[in-house]
Amino acid sequence: MSSAVRAGTGARPSDRSGRRPVLRPGRRLSRRGRQRLAADAGLLVLAAAFVVPLLWLVFASLNAEANLKVRPPTDPTLDNFSAVLTDEITFTPMWNSLLICGGATLLTVLCASLAAYPLSRFRSRFSRPYLLTILFSTCLPITAVMVPVYALFVQINLVDTMHGTAFFLATSQLPFAVWLMKNFMDGVPVVLEEAAWTDGANWWQSLLRVIVPLMGPGMTVVTIYSFIMMWGNFFVPFMLLLSPEKLPAAVSIFTFFGNYGAVAFGELAAFSMLYSAPVLVLYILISRRLGGGFTLGGGVKG
Repeated sequence: MSSAVRAGTGARPSDRSGRRPVLRPGRRLSRRGRQRLAADAGLLVLAAAFVVPLLWLVFASLNAEANLKVRPPTDPTLDNFSAVLTDEITFTPMWNSLLICGGATLLTVLCASLAAYPLSRFRSRFSRPYLLTILFSTCLPITAVMVPVYALFVQINLVDTMHGTAFFLATSQLPFAVWLMKNFMDGVPVVLEEAAWTDGANWWQSLLRVIVPLMGPGMTVVTIYSFIMMWGNFFVPFMLLLSPEKLPAAVSIFTFFGNYGAVAFGELAAFSMLYSAPVLVLYILISRRLGGGFTLGGGVKG
C-alpha cells in the first residue's frame, strides 16, 4: 500500500531531499529562475563597475606607457611610483591632507557627540523638527554655500589657512555626523546613566565613562565616514587654500594633468594608489571595533 501511494504521488527521493532538479535541454526556466538570473546578471554588472577601475589603477601604475585601456603591462615597472614619490608631488600634500582631514575629523566626532547627547536623552517637541532641519542641511550642495563662506573667510582672515579649511570641512560633515551619533546613542540604555548618577557621577562623567565606551562601534562608523568624505573633498581646499605648499593631495592631483589635454596616466594611477592607502590603513586599524557590531556586551543585567 505504501509503495502504491509513493508511486501515485510521483515524488522522487531527490525532491524530498531538497535538492534542485537538473534543468534538462528544452525545458523553459520558471519565473523565479528568470528573476534569479536577472539579479545575478545585475550584480555582475555592478561588480564589474567597481573591479574594472581598480584593475586599471593596478595595471596602469605598473605600465610605463599607460593609457585608458585596461590591459596588463607587458613589461611591469615601478618607474611611475619613483616619479611621484617626491616632496612636492606626494609627501607634502599627503601630510597636509592628514593634518586637515585628521583635525577636522576629530573636531567633527567631538562636536557630534556633545550635540547628540541632549538630542538623545532629553525629550522636547522641538527635537524632531531640529533633527529634520539638520538632515535637510546635508542636502545643500557645497557650491551653493561656497561663495558666502569665502566672503566670510576673507573678512575674518581665514583664507589660505589650514585650520580655517579644517573648520569648514568639519562644519560641512557635522550635520550628518550628529544624525548618526544620535541614533547610535539611542541604543545605550538610560538605566546605565542613572546607575552612574546614583554613584555620584555628573552628566559629563557619565558621558565619558559610560556612554562613550559603549558607543565605540558607532563612533568608529562616524569617524570613518567623516574622514573618507573629507579626504576626497576637492572643491573646498581648492577654493580656500591659495599657497601651493598648503594644498592637500586631493588638489595636487592637478599635477598630472598637463596642457592641451595631456595626462600622465601611469603617474596618475600610481599617485591614486598612494592616495587611497591612508583610508585603507585607517579602516584596517579600527575594523576590529566594527567586528562585533553595536552590542552592549552584557552591560544590562536583570
